[in-house]
Amino acid sequence: MKTFKIFVVLTVLLFAFTTMAFSADVVKIGLFVPLTGFAAADGASAKHAALLAVERINKEGGINGKKLELVIYDDRVKSQEAVAIARKLVEQDKVIGVVSGSYSTPTRAAAPIYQRYGIPMIAAYATHPDITKAGNFIFRAGFLAAVEGRAGGYVATKLLGAKKIAVLTMDNDFGRALSAGFVKEAKKNGAEIVANLSFALGEKDFSPMLTKIKGLAPDVLYSTGYYSEGALVVKQAKDLGLNVRIVGQEGFDSPMFLKIAGDAANGVIITTDLNRDDKRDLVKWFIKEYTDRYKMDPDMVGASTFDAVYILASAIKKAGENPKKIRDAIAQTKDFNGLTGVIKGFNKLGEVVKDVQVQEVKNGKFTYFNVISDPEIITPPEK
Repeated sequence: MKTFKIFVVLTVLLFAFTTMAFSADVVKIGLFVPLTGFAAADGASAKHAALLAVERINKEGGINGKKLELVIYDDRVKSQEAVAIARKLVEQDKVIGVVSGSYSTPTRAAAPIYQRYGIPMIAAYATHPDITKAGNFIFRAGFLAAVEGRAGGYVATKLLGAKKIAVLTMDNDFGRALSAGFVKEAKKNGAEIVANLSFALGEKDFSPMLTKIKGLAPDVLYSTGYYSEGALVVKQAKDLGLNVRIVGQEGFDSPMFLKIAGDAANGVIITTDLNRDDKRDLVKWFIKEYTDRYKMDPDMVGASTFDAVYILASAIKKAGENPKKIRDAIAQTKDFNGLTGVIKGFNKLGEVVKDVQVQEVKNGKFTYFNVISDPEIITPPEK
């Protein structure tokens, strides 16, 4: 009996030692994404791209000889879920860094939690300005809404020569912030805003607003919204005979936008993060690998999430596993060769500085239209 008890104790100790040794060979980071609800397509894109990034990093040798492990949770685009996930990732899963692959509302709610714990978080594509204002542990790999809106205004006025512009805005944080940046830039460049209309998330009938816009005869229609609303806007505009150039933004950058809009998407121009015609090996690899594996084209959500994971992993490689040192390494990032372009660095608020990609839909595909690298457009504010 005594021998048996000794055997049991030794077995338990061996299991504990093995578990500790195994854990010591893993570096854990967190990811929260919307896998259920209206944003599930974007959540899946972010998850798929993050997994590709982790797989590639591990094939390249991992993090200083350790495997990178991704702990994933579904936030359902809900603030309370994102807050609960933040506590779970830090207290239970013991992650040393986090990527938000979600929208502004949950990311905005979770950011102060990570700041309080001293765990660096990188928002992949959420645009609201308050996210990085949570503190110095919070960064953004995608565009601040004001920057992307400003880029849209530049496209409409400088590249398309618009003098009269109508704006159709989704009435949430995402839409309002984008349109505010757009209107400010367009007016600065001498354009007249002939209409500035808004709609609720989930709206399906845009005919009354588009009919009003048609009567005002604008040169360009600027529209904010996610892929579902965006697709309906361009379809209904075409049905009404509103033959005007439509400028959208990253919310339109989805295979679902192209699928729902069909032929009406052709000619639409968007500001976004991903240039599908980029000749760099990393971009060509990502597009092929993503398409082959998931049987759909990648989008900016995936590309931005991929970059966020890589930036975080690169910082851990340089700094080790101390979250404070990881934060410092992210802040010191310079000329990072990202999937969404060369990331010049982050400003004092943790906002990314990089070129804005401009894509046009041709034959049902997003293609290169232009790139905006003007520092006055792409440099985010520091307040």
